[in-house]
Amino acid sequence: MKLLTLSGWALAALTLPIMANAAAPGQSVLAVVQAQGAQVYECKAHATGNLAWQFREPIATLIQDGKTVGRHYYAGPNWEFADGSAVVGKVVERTAGATPTDIPSLKLEATSHRGAGVLANVMSIERLNTHGGMAEGPCPAAGADYVFYGIAHDNRQKTLEPSREPPVAGPAKVRLSLVSSAVK
Repeated sequence: MKLLTLSGWALAALTLPIMANAAAPGQSVLAVVQAQGAQVYECKAHATGNLAWQFREPIATLIQDGKTVGRHYYAGPNWEFADGSAVVGKVVERTAGATPTDIPSLKLEATSHRGAGVLANVMSIERLNTHGGMAEGPCPAAGADYVFYGIAHDNRQKTLEPSREPPVAGPAKVRLSLVSSAVK
């Protein structure tokens, strides 16, 4: 698994959206947030049989006026605000990022809602001004063993032994990366 940092900068005044007809007639801006987080990719066999990075999901914190107001997650994709409202979107248009390492800009339409807060009336979403987030580099097979220790519920000690077999070539079994960022 590969985590790549991503920072999407949304402007306070959206005067020139980069997507054609970004907002339908009658729609207005309900919220503008900055997403800071990661794009998660997995090393999987491509249709050709070769290993390649394949997008799995986003993981991001949504920030407004320097404060965390929600999160962006899952390949739905989903956005959830601290007020309990949430929206799921579906991509309807994409344009290339400014550089090959930038994820594409997107226009999405809302497909479902939850809660009664800010996101309850969202009809469309734009991802603008992306920076980074594309998987780069080779996709090597990787593997790891985990050993868990503790006291069994029946008070008998159980030991898990790590595998003695070498990693098998193919999709990564386990690949971990940690991403953290400070928000000022």
